[in-house]
Amino acid sequence: MSRLYEKYIKQIVPELQKELGIKNKMAVPRLEKIVINMGVGEATQNIKLLDAAKVELSLISGQWPATARAKKSISAFKVRKGQPIACFVTLRGKRMYEFFDRLVNIVLPRVRDFKGVSPSSFDGRGNYTLGMRDQLVFPEIDYTKVEKPKGMNITFVTTAKNDQEAYLLLKKLGMPFREP
Repeated sequence: MSRLYEKYIKQIVPELQKELGIKNKMAVPRLEKIVINMGVGEATQNIKLLDAAKVELSLISGQWPATARAKKSISAFKVRKGQPIACFVTLRGKRMYEFFDRLVNIVLPRVRDFKGVSPSSFDGRGNYTLGMRDQLVFPEIDYTKVEKPKGMNITFVTTAKNDQEAYLLLKKLGMPFREP
């Protein structure tokens, strides 16, 4: 069992129950999954860039990514329908908690001029999305082998009913939110 999951069960659930006035501990908001998405727009010209992105994403997440294809053709971007343009990973369970722990305690403090993550990136349904500019802040990535820095979106899907509950949950799990 991961360190963060143990903390969630023993400490965070009772605190959230008290703060939100929830009687049943199964109704307390929890982290459902984390989706890491890496869009590679240049893959339209060079498919090898997508392969490199897949390898880097697998090193970051500990799981082999799936390929996302274009849903429709856009001539301005030279994209055809069905063309591979991104890769993504969905983390659940033990891997999800281990990734969250590493992200909060190792990766985010390594970001230059880091003052905390924006508290306004919630979607209205209790999910939070964090954008990363490059993959070099992850210690698993060897920067000598990286051809081009690639950004990624990390989405935290929770069972919270609203943004306030999700904010409380992520704050207690250790997410370093910026003061508004």
